[in-house]
Amino acid sequence: MTTQPRSLAPTPASAQQELETLIRSRAPVIVIETRDEARALELLTTLAVRLTREVALPIFQWKVTEGLRRLDVDLGAQNHNIEPTEVLKSIRVTPKAGVYVLLDFHPFLQDPVNVRLVKDICLDYSRTARTLVFISHQVELPSELQHLSAQFDLALPSRDERHVIVEQVANEWSQVNSGRRVRTDQRALELLVDNLAGLSVSDTERLARKAIFDDGAISASDIQAVTRAKHELLNRNGVLGFEADSRSFVDLGGMTRLKQWIKSRAPALSGSGTLPDVPRGVLLLGVQGCGKSLASRVIAGILGVPLLRLDVGALYSKYIGESERTIRETLATAEAGAPCVLWFDEIEKGFGGDDHDSGTSQRVLATFLTWLAEKKSRVFVVATANDITALPPEMVRKGRFDEIFFVDLPSDSVRADILGIHTRKRGLEFNDSTLAALAHASEGFSGAELEQAVVSANYTAHANKQPCTANYVLAEIKATRPLSVVMGEKIASLRAWAEGRTVPAD
Repeated sequence: MTTQPRSLAPTPASAQQELETLIRSRAPVIVIETRDEARALELLTTLAVRLTREVALPIFQWKVTEGLRRLDVDLGAQNHNIEPTEVLKSIRVTPKAGVYVLLDFHPFLQDPVNVRLVKDICLDYSRTARTLVFISHQVELPSELQHLSAQFDLALPSRDERHVIVEQVANEWSQVNSGRRVRTDQRALELLVDNLAGLSVSDTERLARKAIFDDGAISASDIQAVTRAKHELLNRNGVLGFEADSRSFVDLGGMTRLKQWIKSRAPALSGSGTLPDVPRGVLLLGVQGCGKSLASRVIAGILGVPLLRLDVGALYSKYIGESERTIRETLATAEAGAPCVLWFDEIEKGFGGDDHDSGTSQRVLATFLTWLAEKKSRVFVVATANDITALPPEMVRKGRFDEIFFVDLPSDSVRADILGIHTRKRGLEFNDSTLAALAHASEGFSGAELEQAVVSANYTAHANKQPCTANYVLAEIKATRPLSVVMGEKIASLRAWAEGRTVPAD
């Protein structure tokens, strides 16, 4: 590939303009929540140098390890005002306007003295324009300072910027390998650039270096490794998991209506369609063990996008406000990885509500539903549920999801398909009439129960040192009392609720 760098897209200029607008709008406090500290500082320094040509606007940086120093002009080591309270006192009494960048200051905002000093600086802004910029991965301002602040969201690298980063890494590899060029083709390069979306500059560079420096090439085999590493980096709160084993049509017996519905929306999610609306997602409601989880994997396979599984139990924290922050960060992470499928498995366990959780589950639910209604990103939500009575009414009302599908117990023909899938997977060859006879004998069985019958039959035959025949499978079927019998009343109630309210998946 070529190692000549291209010019950057206008994204940095747009970011500079937005940040300059905040500073000129006389916001005394600007909050930048980011893990890409170097990018934020570069943006601020570039902006300060340009503004200084118009008005004297020096920019200072404070670290607890180094104290306060001038950022836009090299004045050498200064190491003064290291203590948080002292630096705020120094800023408060200075008679000159300026921008003061305070790095990782958020722990010190728990001190009421520091809060009062920040407030004094803000209230005196009309006399001396001193702008405080708090930069950290997380900044929680006390309530008395929130109305004095403005939030600046630092844009992640654009596609053109990511392209430049990859080319710079390729150039670096060439320099240490006697000028040899990185082996690649245009398709693999474009896929790599696409899959690095949603990462900071440093993380983008790190993953690009891993892909290139391993073997001096960018190939299709690098893409899945980069995607997995990317989602591990994004999933810092442990709520999202990257599922690598998405499935295809042939892995899922039945659900023909659901498959066709998904297939018709694939172009809109990929961005190749002409319709303006991006599909939001589906709720799969149904009998336990009938393939809802497998269907989630198949949906990702049909759409050809990564599958992210959300652990709803990990959303909640004992600390006030932390659960709401976690759901916001998780949804932002999913958007950073778009296009993708976001899978909420057994969603009723996370959003079912609890009379003793001080309203946390309701606030988390409200955050999720608002995001679902307003999202423009290509994140397709698949939520699965077994117990409709545990779901709040506002989640299942028409319009929340694009569609609610009911996954019922499989019919005779679908059971034959499922048995065929699981027997072939284990090297067993049963003809159509045999599969039909086994399907007829397994009335009321779920897909999971049919799979377990095949697995158990295989174990029994192996223990008897015999090949696994249909008779072994039939014996396991006859020895099993399916869930439709054990919990017949509950399943009947679920079916009654679904009739007229949902669309059959098959």
